[in-house]
Amino acid sequence: MTATPARVAVTGLGTVNPLGGDVASTWTAALAGTSTARTLENDWAERYGLSVNFACSLAIDPLEHLARPEAKKLDPSGQYSMIAAREAWADAGSPEVDPARLGVVVGTGIGGVWTILEQWDTVKERGARRVNPFTVPMLMANSSSAHIELELGAQAGAHTPVSACASGAEAVAYGFDMIRSGRADVCVVGGTEACIHPLPLAGFANIRALSTRTDDPEHASRPYDVDRDGFVLGEGAGILVLESEEHARARGARIYAHVAGRGMASDAHHISAPSTQGQARAIREAVSDAGLAPRDVVHVNAHGTSTPLGDIGELEAVSLALDGVTDQLVVTSTKSMTGHLLGGAGALESVFSVLAAHHRTVPPTINIENLDPAAPLQIADGRTVDLPAGDIAVLNNAFGFGGHDIAVLFTGA
Repeated sequence: MTATPARVAVTGLGTVNPLGGDVASTWTAALAGTSTARTLENDWAERYGLSVNFACSLAIDPLEHLARPEAKKLDPSGQYSMIAAREAWADAGSPEVDPARLGVVVGTGIGGVWTILEQWDTVKERGARRVNPFTVPMLMANSSSAHIELELGAQAGAHTPVSACASGAEAVAYGFDMIRSGRADVCVVGGTEACIHPLPLAGFANIRALSTRTDDPEHASRPYDVDRDGFVLGEGAGILVLESEEHARARGARIYAHVAGRGMASDAHHISAPSTQGQARAIREAVSDAGLAPRDVVHVNAHGTSTPLGDIGELEAVSLALDGVTDQLVVTSTKSMTGHLLGGAGALESVFSVLAAHHRTVPPTINIENLDPAAPLQIADGRTVDLPAGDIAVLNNAFGFGGHDIAVLFTGA
């Protein structure tokens, strides 16, 4: 006889990102429709010939939260995830849990790019003997999950999905599966990225993925606008504490929402161009996995990167997956405010999805001056939208280069 899968609750949230240095400030800024894109205060454009000289940079200095000796042993991506993980763990009430029943899953799209490139410069300019001895633990993609696992003493497993811009959402899905399969009672999950650096900026610009609105960066990230021309690079981390409902109830934990289902698919289509069919399969699987119907889904925090090709295709995938039952649905793209956190995006947007379900409020999509008439769904255009009372489901989509399609479905507590 197969045991009934555990119901999975969200009991803790943490983040550091361009909107704020914690969950409270981030949510306030998101509801206010705050743009964070700014011209970078450095000489990269002149020095390296960058065509894009703006991004959505972190709202805080990590050294405000980390002691300098600790920070020196972490790549910026590791710094961000550690700050967010500590907030999430404290927010969950620092649960007492058998270490063998505690897991960690933190994804990243690129990993320690700052460490890799800075230490290579050191080799070239000063010689191999001057390389930081912590280089490998800092640059490895699993650095964040490893450091968080060590701090918390987690022994049920520490994992690192690396699936481009789907990494953070895949981490949430993986942790969800760990709990409902019985591997763990509690999982710390999420994603992180720190790659506002000349090389990623040049690479993304050269494949024409970035907005080139250098004269007006604050309005450059404009999902669903007819004049959208690419995404704006962001940075930061989002971390959630997932817990079996039984474990959470036994200790009297506050429950924000539940993870109800997840869908995973791959396009087998193109390295950078998305496939509506693949995305629809992931969304359809998430809804089915949750045992819900299309009409139960009332809100989508969309991947919505502000690219000409991707935005409308995703909305078509949502409509296809939900069998056209979309009159109850409101879509937003918080990337209009935060920029694109790459491997951290799906995790931060999972935090937004949980908060939307918890507070029954959808943050706006900002910077839409002329809504694309091809958009087939209702967009939270420059305004917050209240969600209905009763049982609701909120969908978070994350799609990565290579055709990685992840959908995670949250329901209200």
